[in-house]
Amino acid sequence: MKNILIRAGISPFDTFNAAEMIVRNSIGGNVGNLVYAYSVFRTLMTEETTITPDYYRINPADAEQINKTYDMYIIPLADAFREDFVPSLRKYTQLIKKLTIPVVVIGVGLRAPFEPKLNEGFPFDQDVKAFVSAVLERSNMIGVRGEITAKYLSRLGFREGIDHTVIGCPSMYAFGRELKIRETHITPGSMVTVNSSRLSPKHVLDFITRSMKEFPNHYFIPQWRKEMILTYAGAPAIAKPADNYPVSMEDPAYQNDRVRFFLNVPTWLDFLRQADLSFGARLHGNIAATIAGTPSLLLPKDARMRELAEYHQLTHVMANEITDQTKLSELIETLDFHQPEKRQAQNFDHFISFLNQNQLDHIYQEKAIPDTVPFDEKLSNTKFLPPVTTVSGCSSTETAKRWEALMALENAKKEKTIKDLKKKVKKYQGTLNRKSVRIALKTANMLSVK
Repeated sequence: MKNILIRAGISPFDTFNAAEMIVRNSIGGNVGNLVYAYSVFRTLMTEETTITPDYYRINPADAEQINKTYDMYIIPLADAFREDFVPSLRKYTQLIKKLTIPVVVIGVGLRAPFEPKLNEGFPFDQDVKAFVSAVLERSNMIGVRGEITAKYLSRLGFREGIDHTVIGCPSMYAFGRELKIRETHITPGSMVTVNSSRLSPKHVLDFITRSMKEFPNHYFIPQWRKEMILTYAGAPAIAKPADNYPVSMEDPAYQNDRVRFFLNVPTWLDFLRQADLSFGARLHGNIAATIAGTPSLLLPKDARMRELAEYHQLTHVMANEITDQTKLSELIETLDFHQPEKRQAQNFDHFISFLNQNQLDHIYQEKAIPDTVPFDEKLSNTKFLPPVTTVSGCSSTETAKRWEALMALENAKKEKTIKDLKKKVKKYQGTLNRKSVRIALKTANMLSVK
């Protein structure tokens, strides 16, 4: 039996409730992280493999225990090459340097503006070089998300095709080589799902808001942790009032209980399969729709989304193509929602080649369509919680229970933190006391000699 440790905030088989996921931050700040973890689990979980999440713990002091317990460390990442992830990147580098087991990075990307100036470099270049070098000491090749990230690593001195290769987002391979987008008849009464990002340009956010009005039978599917708290508890607002993004309970989407925050991938995909269309500015919100077979329109806002939209040929419209006059009903008439199907087989084959180069066991080793999928068999025995609905759709009793559950866990977390800090203080005090004794003895000896 091979034991694999994987970077993930939650296992696809865990059934934490909303309050637990909020306090633990199981989604790593964004529930989209669950989608690519789901895919990697499903692909790598064979009958001879056990996969355990690290729950986002990064501690170089764990190296010895990891070496003893696991045969391999799998690290799927999103746009980890960014400034605010540098502290975590440094910890990973320190940890990986202490590991003796293989370490494979299945997907990583650069966060940069839509038109990145790669030649000018980034403040985190040296940290990325150190991380990639450490990983390559423990694996044959790194998988990156797109051409922009590949060019970035090449500029840092790493060789494309030898040190790194473009594999896209593992989420797209959740169900293998075949991808089929349903034919739907999109009308003003169609159920549509909407996702958005406050980081998008104003005119894109305005377009999304107009489109929600154009298709009133919509459901807004947020992804941020703070939106999870807003959906679950009704407060606090995630930002100052805005007329082009749902930021508080005062927004019609929350008031009318038209918001759903998903706690797991299966219920998310099932919900998306009921929709005629998914659209918006969230990468994994639309990738989830795509692998669910639902027509999807992505509105890329930066380099990381652009490189994935181009690599997977996700149906997309760039921000500069949207004007104040753009109507979603007219736009969809010009789009080919089957575009992602055309590159799926080629991209999937290259992804499998990458896994093979890193000597990773997977369910596609013998057949493109495996006879058994251990992940699916185990998943069928798991009872998943439904998505979180807004407090506007709850009774006062249910709302009170939500707050009580959240506060109880928050308080328990604070108490544990205080307890741990007290232990550290006590340890340091003991160390200081021992040092003080040694200094006193040394001083006494020196004086006695004199």
